[in-house]
Amino acid sequence: MNPSQDLGARHSDLSTWRIVAIGVVGFAMATGIGRFAFAALLPLMIREGTLTVVTGAEWATANYVGYLIGALTSARFSANPMRGLRLSMVGVTIVTLAIALISSPGANLAGIVLRLAAGIFTGWATVCASSWCLTELARRNATHLSAWIFSGSGAGIVLSGMMVWLGGRQPASWLWIELGLMVGAAAIFTSARQPAPTPPPAAAPIPAGAAKTMRQIGANWPMVVCYGIFGFGYIIPATFLPVMAQRQMDDPLVFGMVWPIFGAAAALSGVISTRWLGTTEANRIWAVSQGLMGLGTALPIFTQSLWALGLSGVLMGCSMTVAAAAAMLLARKRMPNDPTPLLARMTAALALGQIIGPLLVRSL
Repeated sequence: MNPSQDLGARHSDLSTWRIVAIGVVGFAMATGIGRFAFAALLPLMIREGTLTVVTGAEWATANYVGYLIGALTSARFSANPMRGLRLSMVGVTIVTLAIALISSPGANLAGIVLRLAAGIFTGWATVCASSWCLTELARRNATHLSAWIFSGSGAGIVLSGMMVWLGGRQPASWLWIELGLMVGAAAIFTSARQPAPTPPPAAAPIPAGAAKTMRQIGANWPMVVCYGIFGFGYIIPATFLPVMAQRQMDDPLVFGMVWPIFGAAAALSGVISTRWLGTTEANRIWAVSQGLMGLGTALPIFTQSLWALGLSGVLMGCSMTVAAAAAMLLARKRMPNDPTPLLARMTAALALGQIIGPLLVRSL
């Protein structure tokens, strides 16, 4: 390899890892904090009297509804998913900081509105980050790195969980401010570090139009249904594991560890799974992941001891990231020219499953 070729290879590697970094940061902040930090902070807000279990469930449901709305409307960013990611990061920053202003149960409606907005921005971020990053990685023949991107959710969960664990004796409003400032810094990073786009291969086929896109989506409806079941299965323990742990031991240094365990398992499993995503069929990885998720979901039904909740967090965390990465990678392979419409429908199905899950459990 001559020096100019070596320089080009190094530039390509740098560009690829910058794409991965943008995806990791985007998922960590928009999803790991904008969406899931509420689960870690819920026990503190209940203990402070800001929320009750009932109002906490209302806030969580509003977030799931917002996530569904965000997924359904994210196709508008199909032509420029990076724009959607930037906008969603700014939105998550604003609503996270705004939640810190809520300090009494009388502000429940404001909290519902803010969590609804956070869900919309997170839905946009999930679809846009997935679409942009997977497309750019595919253009660089680096789709095996896609699991790194989805491990960002776990990294964000670890970050928010560790902040609550170490700073659990602070007022919850202070923690919301700290998390909001982190998301704001990440929004600046995401905007400033975008690498130049790589042109698609010359041989890439051009879709015939909207009708063909709809036919392709229709042919992949089983994926949409399975992804919805994925959301239905994990949302109850993913939302209420910290509350279950608090009822066993009302000490932030004890119950606060359940959430970082969940996030660490999600982050590490995503990184480790890059070894198989490039060589094993994505649908097989997805199937195994959902099987492990089923075990993690069922475990708290039989016992809510701390060891069982910790094990459930590990199983749920491991399977969540890998299942999401495999599913999104499979969608990218099915619709390589423009995966955003299919990704949007899968994300909408995920959100719908997350709405149905709590409603069904409450009715039972």
